[in-house]
Amino acid sequence: MDSIISDSYAVHFNENAFQALNNHLSEKKYSTIFILVDENTHELCLPNFMAEINGDYQFEIIEIESGEINKNIETCVGVWEALSELGADRKSVMINLGGGVLTDMGGFIASTFKRGIDFINVPTTLLSMVDASVGGKTGIDLGSLKNQIGVINQPVMVLVVPDFLDTLENRQVISGFAEMLKHGLIQDTTYWEALKKAKGLEDMKKHILTSIQIKNKVVLQDPTEQNIRKILNYGHTLGHAIESYFLESDSKEMLLHGEAIAIGMILEAYLSNKLLELSDEFLADIKSTFLNRYNKVEFSDEDIENILKLMKYDKKNSHGKVNFVLLKSIGNPKYDIEIPIELFPEAFAYYKV
Repeated sequence: MDSIISDSYAVHFNENAFQALNNHLSEKKYSTIFILVDENTHELCLPNFMAEINGDYQFEIIEIESGEINKNIETCVGVWEALSELGADRKSVMINLGGGVLTDMGGFIASTFKRGIDFINVPTTLLSMVDASVGGKTGIDLGSLKNQIGVINQPVMVLVVPDFLDTLENRQVISGFAEMLKHGLIQDTTYWEALKKAKGLEDMKKHILTSIQIKNKVVLQDPTEQNIRKILNYGHTLGHAIESYFLESDSKEMLLHGEAIAIGMILEAYLSNKLLELSDEFLADIKSTFLNRYNKVEFSDEDIENILKLMKYDKKNSHGKVNFVLLKSIGNPKYDIEIPIELFPEAFAYYKV
C-alpha cells in the first residue's frame, strides 16, 4: 500500500511520497515554499529531501531549536516574524520536516498565520510517523504543561519516508516505539504480540503502516475527540504529567515522550486491573514488556505528589474531573473512567517493585 486516506488528506509512503509531493507542488503553484527544520533535520534530512523535489521553486528555510523545551509561543513568534519578513502570503505553503515537536508546532504556526496557510508534514522520527502523522492535532506547550494551546487542523498531505529513521539515535527510536506498543494494547493481542517480537529498527519499520492504519481508523470515526478517539490517550494522562514534571525539574534528566508514556501505560494497566478487571496475566505482561525496553525511573513520594497535581491540567479533563482511558483487556479500552484517589500511590508502588 502506497497511501492511506485520512479525512481530507492522504498519508503517502516511500517512493510514492515524493511523487505525490512533486505532483502537488506542480499543481498548486505556491508563491513560496517554506521548509521548517531544526538543527538536526537541517543537517541530516534536508539535503536528501531537497534532492527529491523536481521543479524550479522559491524555497525559504526556517530553522528552530529542537526539543520539547522549545515547543512554546516564543518559538512560534519567531517563525511568524520570519514568515512575515520573508513575504509569506495566503498562497504560501509550509513543509514541516522533523519530529513530533516540530510537526505539532509547525502545523499550529501555519494554521494561525494569516488565518491559515497550507502545510505538509514530513515526520522524521518513529514517534511522529506513527502518532503525529494522523489526526490533525497541532499545538504547543504552556510552560511545562503539554499541548495546552492548539487547534485541530489537517495538513494537505503527510509524507512517511522510513529511511529518515536511519539518522536517529536509538533512544529516540525506542521512544517512538512506545506509541506503537500503545496501538497494540488498544487494538488487539495479535498486533501486541507481533510488536513484542521486534528486535530493532528494521523490524519496527515493518509495523509503521499498521500503526498508522490503527490510528487513522479511530480518528476517522471521531475527528474532534468527542468519544472513541479518546482511546488513543491510553497511558497519556499520567504519562503527560510525568513528562511535564521531568521537563520543569532542574534536578532531573528530561524524559522523552515515549519514555514517560511507557511509565504511564504500566501505571494505567495497574488501575485497569483494579477497576476494570484487566487480568493479572495481562498486567504482568504489560509491565514486563515495557520494563524490558525502558529503564525504570525512580519516584520519591514528593515526585508522585507533584505529578498528581499536574494531572489536573490534562486537556482531556472536564468539569473538574480527571478522566482516564483504561483496558478491560488487551484490545478492549474504555474511556472517561474516574479513578479513586487512593489508587494512584498503589499504582506507583506497583511500578516500583
